[in-house]
Amino acid sequence: MYKILKKEILNKDIDLMVVHAPLVAKNALPGHFIILRVDDMGERIPLTIVEIDGENVSIIYQKLGYSTTLLGKLNVGDEIADFVGPLGKAAHIRDVKSVLGIAGGVGAAPLLPQLREYSRLGVKVDLVIGARNKEYLILVDKYKKYCDNIYIATDDGSMGTKGFVTDVLTELYKEKKYDHTIAIGPLVMMKYVVLLNKKYNLSTDVSLNPIMIDGTGMCGNCRVTIDGKTFFACIDGPDFPGEGVNFDELIARQDYYKEEEHICNLRLVKK
Repeated sequence: MYKILKKEILNKDIDLMVVHAPLVAKNALPGHFIILRVDDMGERIPLTIVEIDGENVSIIYQKLGYSTTLLGKLNVGDEIADFVGPLGKAAHIRDVKSVLGIAGGVGAAPLLPQLREYSRLGVKVDLVIGARNKEYLILVDKYKKYCDNIYIATDDGSMGTKGFVTDVLTELYKEKKYDHTIAIGPLVMMKYVVLLNKKYNLSTDVSLNPIMIDGTGMCGNCRVTIDGKTFFACIDGPDFPGEGVNFDELIARQDYYKEEEHICNLRLVKK
């Protein structure tokens, strides 16, 4: 069993938890994720490792489905049945002088460890972060430790630029140049960031953690076509060069599974 040492409510939908997991903490690198089960009857939930502090692992989750809602009901001192990892492949930390991180919503969580590593290596790091409104901007204070500049976009204009991260990027690229970018967020956001960056011959790594379910490749939901070849985000990634990713295929499949998940959640609630 894995004890919860800290719980922080970031907003009404998103929590941060610190879990005592020595073996995971010892071996984790930026880009790795864990699989947890809330209890012995629970389903498997893949979550990116956000921070490591000694023997403790920080995770961030969005309370969307039945299992993440159940996880959100646990408090400090409670224990999680299973907490397995690190899983997946570590992110490819490139040999560059400047990098731009682009985060959308909870994508700010898996992006943080990568930008922290680039900063540790002496790379100049900037960040563009977006959310529906200022309430849903997460980890901004933590990013300030590692980023030279932070640019904010919100859908409603409650903080920073009113609009999307691509609106901020369009203006930013008029003034600055970067060697590389990392975009993590909703699939549609990553799609349009990659399309925009192609116009500037700017490489983009993306994380396909939003499409993972079981974390072993068995469910098939996280299969992705890249340059005509099939990969699985949970075992071959979750990070990939974005230029060859078939985002339209992923978005269509994700919409299908969202509908199925909604039906399953309704059945569980009725029980």
